[in-house]
Amino acid sequence: MRTRVRGWRWRHNPLRRRSDVVEAWATLVVAVLLLVAAPLAGALAGQWAHDDARAVAARQRADRHLVRAEVVGRVPQTMPSVEGGRHQTVRATVRWTPPGEPARTAPARVPAGTRQGQTVDVWFDAHGRDVAPPPNDTMVWQQTLTMGVCVAGGAAAAVLLGHAVVRRTAMRRRLGEWEREWTRTEPQWSRRRPA
Repeated sequence: MRTRVRGWRWRHNPLRRRSDVVEAWATLVVAVLLLVAAPLAGALAGQWAHDDARAVAARQRADRHLVRAEVVGRVPQTMPSVEGGRHQTVRATVRWTPPGEPARTAPARVPAGTRQGQTVDVWFDAHGRDVAPPPNDTMVWQQTLTMGVCVAGGAAAAVLLGHAVVRRTAMRRRLGEWEREWTRTEPQWSRRRPA
């Protein structure tokens, strides 16, 4: 049966070694870092990522515009599939008429399976190139949470790695202390003469 004495590393007694005190303080520091610093680092990184993602989304919304365009070119036939959670797209020529301007034609990505003559939503930038739609609020929050969780996890991993190094160093010192003490005590205890 194993019993544990709480706080034995903090109390003054002849069996307490310096390495025990260092390990106890390291454990306390690790607990504070894991409970306070790692979540705080994650929250700060998440806040930064959220502000940055919102700024990028606002810039892209200002630069990009959505048009309803008619597919006028031949659409390549492909097997329907999903890549990375999004539907596959193919390049086709589309035509749209901006308000107060003549009709325009440009190549753009349209969903696979679109037929000639169908109307699709296409995003273009200020230079007339087809682009992906700007990030919506869900994408901004996904980036925020991903960055926050990764930074908090990385901070926690760094703290735990540092704690493992401190424990390993403390254990090596402790074993060295025990070896030195045993070298001094063993001849008296076993009544054997040193070599």
